[in-house]
Amino acid sequence: MMGWTIEELAGAIRQGKISPVEAAEACLARVQRLDGRLRAFITPDPEGALRVAKELEAEATAGRWRGPLHGVPLAFKDLCHVRGLPTSCGTRTKEYFVAAHDCTAVSRLVAAGALTLGKLNMTELAMGPFGDNAHHGHVQNPWRAGHVSGGSSSGSGAAVGAGLALGALGSDTGGSIRLPAACCGIVGLKPTYGRVSRAGVMPLSWSNDHIGPMTRTVRDAALLLRVVAGRDPHDATSSPRAVPDYLAGIDGGVAGLRAAVPENFFFQGLDPEMASGVREALRILEGLGARIEEIQIPDPQTMNDVCNIISRCESAAVHARLYRERPEEIQPVVRARLELGFRIPAHDYLQALRLRARLTRAFL
Repeated sequence: MMGWTIEELAGAIRQGKISPVEAAEACLARVQRLDGRLRAFITPDPEGALRVAKELEAEATAGRWRGPLHGVPLAFKDLCHVRGLPTSCGTRTKEYFVAAHDCTAVSRLVAAGALTLGKLNMTELAMGPFGDNAHHGHVQNPWRAGHVSGGSSSGSGAAVGAGLALGALGSDTGGSIRLPAACCGIVGLKPTYGRVSRAGVMPLSWSNDHIGPMTRTVRDAALLLRVVAGRDPHDATSSPRAVPDYLAGIDGGVAGLRAAVPENFFFQGLDPEMASGVREALRILEGLGARIEEIQIPDPQTMNDVCNIISRCESAAVHARLYRERPEEIQPVVRARLELGFRIPAHDYLQALRLRARLTRAFL
């Protein structure tokens, strides 16, 4: 399905030009052909995907449509619970959890008609930016073997970039959607905190995590976000604000848009070629009518320190049982990161929470 977008495929299924079964079979054939090299999947589910595809095809034939994603094959980072499939969180213990229910984001996509191809590879416990995983294979960049896919949503980036799935869900705490999206040449969106429910998703850092779409186009990302966003009674941090139609204004242009460029952080340590590319993009936006404003990020070093303290403490708490009972199953580099969290005093964690609130107010 390399040549299709989600929007195009959903429209073609509605028009009877392609069936949900044909779409699923095409994706599964591509997984079978390419994933031995890419290592994007931990748990492919061809039987389940074809079973659901046949149900969706029968419904379409009868004129019944579940929603805007009817028959569209998606896949999910293996920290999203999917009913009946194991959630490994990238660990050696493939059945770290076996979910009885879908996570809220997956549930909403399924209710909109999506079918599940399986669970995607990731950096173990979502702790790392490169996409390496000693248990399930290092995820390869779909454009160049031997190069990193980015992490921790590595399988999501590679699967979408290689056309194994039309779209995927990833999670982002410190770049884990955005990094693989950039490395794999796709679109990745880290939504505003609370915009998408995290209920049923294994956390890295419960007060810092975000769930978001990874797709081949901006329009597809807007479509998936519209489906998964919104208040969820199972996640107290989810926002009660109404969900807008993200597609409605997507072609409206950027004239009058204010874009802030943080000069004291954004370009530090950046490769000159990348810096040049970013500057060129800013010039294009400015030429289209956007207002580019250079700003200074307030106390970026403190922000970085605060984020590290909070994330390390919370991830250590989440995986404390695994660390106590089966530490030998955790990759040494990941185990070392967990150990850092256990060593941080409680008063440092509480102080970091207070500092984060203060720094957040500085942006308001």
